[in-house]
Amino acid sequence: MAGFHEVRFPLRVALGTSGGPVRRTDIVSLSNGRENRNRRWQDARRHYDAGSGVRSLDDLYAVLTFFEARAGQFNGFRFRDPVDHKSCAPGGSISAVDQFLGGADGTTATFALVKRYADAGGETVRRIDKPVAGTVSVAVGGSAVPAADYTVDHVAGTITFKPGKVPASGTVRAGFEFDVPVRFDTDRIDIDLAQFDAGRIPSIPLVEIKP
Repeated sequence: MAGFHEVRFPLRVALGTSGGPVRRTDIVSLSNGRENRNRRWQDARRHYDAGSGVRSLDDLYAVLTFFEARAGQFNGFRFRDPVDHKSCAPGGSISAVDQFLGGADGTTATFALVKRYADAGGETVRRIDKPVAGTVSVAVGGSAVPAADYTVDHVAGTITFKPGKVPASGTVRAGFEFDVPVRFDTDRIDIDLAQFDAGRIPSIPLVEIKP
């Protein structure tokens, strides 16, 4: 990803963030009272505001330093969504069988990491581009695969089985933690020094970017 720094937004500030997925849908009301709906975006794009996470002068300086190091909107970075950052539910424990990646055929060696959001009515498949190093585990046919049998690309979000280790059959699944690739959605940071030893930044908008 051009213009992307593989560093994470300060975690203690991210924990106080608000925001989530945004979709774009066009709705046309017809004369008979019905609607035509068109999904303009195939995937959701996440927007966050990290301003509410700044609680001290140290937090404020950490954000200011991070903003300057990224040159404002110019370079993207990793962000941990406080609600959705694991292959399972927030309160669950990651398992190698959490997410279905595809079927093994003896030839395909590389599989993209994805997270599926599904219920009885439908399913959305989200590509995971920024897994967290040291958190990815893989299973084939329900059995865990030794970490020595595959490599993980933490920049592109893929797993690749090593030569001689490509599975011939079974389902390939994985569990992991992940970050969201984002950038600042502003080139300006407004600092409010409310007290001598504290301060706040009313708004720190972040927007998800795609590789």
